[in-house]
Amino acid sequence: MSYRLTAVIEKDTDGYYAYCPTLTGCQSQGDTLEEAQDNIREAIVLYLETLTSDERKSLFDREVTTMMMEVQVA
Repeated sequence: MSYRLTAVIEKDTDGYYAYCPTLTGCQSQGDTLEEAQDNIREAIVLYLETLTSDERKSLFDREVTTMMMEVQVA
């Protein structure tokens, strides 16, 4: 089965940090953006493999929205 999830990847001083907001605690890292992408993809697969089908279903019943926000700061 195929799932579509959001992954957030941030550049930091040690390379790249990646996490999946839908899957609590699912995170990884990499020295390059490509490595971080591969690593978070693998972490997501491993995370989902540990869940029962009912647990997976409940995760994807939850709505997660990502968006850019513009704010003004005085």
